[in-house]
Amino acid sequence: MGYPVPVTTPEHQHGYIHRKDDYLKRLRRIEGQTRGIQRMVEEEKYCIDILTQVAAVTKALHAVSIGLLEEHMNHCIVDAARENDDEQARAKVTEAVEAVARLVRS
Repeated sequence: MGYPVPVTTPEHQHGYIHRKDDYLKRLRRIEGQTRGIQRMVEEEKYCIDILTQVAAVTKALHAVSIGLLEEHMNHCIVDAARENDDEQARAKVTEAVEAVARLVRS
């Protein structure tokens, strides 16, 4: 299923933009952890140690996801509600619900 790509203008920025550097830092750390897991497999490390690192990366990705979801709710949904645009607000809520459903399934 394809998702429309929203147009971002200076007056309509994504809610996470003020924490963009924090998110990028966290994602780079996760990328490093993932490379570490690859090395562990290459070096044939103990399975439980690898699984422990996979769990840590999964938890870190979930934390990023929850943060982005919170930003979406506090920014995009609240802005749509403030603009009295019921259709847009409902669409934003639906997007959030679908995102939560994907996170729960993962």
